Amino acid sequence: MSSTVCVVGAGSSGLAAAKNLLQAGFTVDVLEREDDLGGNWNYGKPYARVYRSTHTISSKPGTEYTDYPMPAEFPDYPHHTQILAYLRSYAERFGVRERIRFNSPVERIVPEREGAADTKWLVTSSGATTAYDAVVIANGHNWSPKTPAYPGTFTGEVMHSAHYRTADVFVGKRVLVVGGGNSGCDIVVEAAQFGERAYHSTRRGYWYMPKYLFGKPADQVGDQMLALGLPLFLRRAIATLVQRVLVGSPKRSRLPVPDHALFETHPVVNTLLPYYVGQGDITPKPDVAKFEGKTVHFADGTSCEVDLIVFATGYHIEFPFIENAHLNWVDGRPLLHHNVFHPRYDTLFVAGLLQPDSGQFGLVHWQTLAVARFLAAVRDGSPKAVAFRAEKGAPVPGSSGGVHYKNSTRHFVEVEHWSYRKGLEGIVARLG
Repeated sequence: MSSTVCVVGAGSSGLAAAKNLLQAGFTVDVLEREDDLGGNWNYGKPYARVYRSTHTISSKPGTEYTDYPMPAEFPDYPHHTQILAYLRSYAERFGVRERIRFNSPVERIVPEREGAADTKWLVTSSGATTAYDAVVIANGHNWSPKTPAYPGTFTGEVMHSAHYRTADVFVGKRVLVVGGGNSGCDIVVEAAQFGERAYHSTRRGYWYMPKYLFGKPADQVGDQMLALGLPLFLRRAIATLVQRVLVGSPKRSRLPVPDHALFETHPVVNTLLPYYVGQGDITPKPDVAKFEGKTVHFADGTSCEVDLIVFATGYHIEFPFIENAHLNWVDGRPLLHHNVFHPRYDTLFVAGLLQPDSGQFGLVHWQTLAVARFLAAVRDGSPKAVAFRAEKGAPVPGSSGGVHYKNSTRHFVEVEHWSYRKGLEGIVARLG
């Protein structure tokens, strides 16, 4: 069984899934709704979410696929054009491109035998339905914008960061950016550079980390501490001290005070935001309370007049082509073993459903290698498949590495990359 596999999406996760499945001897069809590969990283495509200035926030070693290093000439933090070139090179190198069917949006996925662990899946794309022995969903979870609702009516311009591309939209305008994630911080910095006035509204204070520590990319310094086996409390103490030295206390830097310990929210890596706050070009604001024309009222009783609001408030996790019940949906997201394996179905998987405190490509390599190993064990009748089937029946989500994340939809699929990767490596070894 499991000789034909459908991979949904030709972004960074779909390419890794196809590559590992092909190397395991499966026949693979990759269905991609766009006319090119790259997903989020293909600037200008309808569902791409990068803007013109986007660079990675994790450095090369933490971003690249485990078995395919990025070119040596790439900078520490590559631009989105370089990432797309890298993905194209990866697809060519491993024979994935010829397996992609472009302009083929998936409309519906249903089990041939509902509830059966070894069911085939009926995949409808462009009006045609094909039965596959297995399906790997890899269409991403950063494409359906999430916009909060507030009392009142705002009469200026409104956009979501999903549709932000270039900073010329800020020229001559008073801008409010809502949201404290990495995109929100990047965008408000550009608003400070090109707009008339820039305000930044966040629900809480965050720990802003610079891209470099002691002359090295910050994530590489963090990985050195993890490699040394330093416990969480010591890593947190060291990182907090470094952050205080380089960025300063909230009182000195004028940044909102965090209501949580370092690592308890998704990391915000931005060197420029504290700089622009410090020189008065960005004004931090708390959560929005209500709108009144072009006046925005905030939770602390202050208000300001703005012309444009950018909601950098994240995305819904959605898979519109398959019923939530088939993905073991619990409390707003699929509850899967290591965010990948369905506890009941042996032929349905999700790749890339994670938000790591690092780059993602390498983690998805291990995810999809584990999927390929499991399907191969099932196909070959290996007892290893029986053992892992029992293991994945307990839908343990991705590892937090002992960190207690703030209760937020932002952290539905958050993982601590080091312990999460070790868990995946263990699965691959057991199935090997």
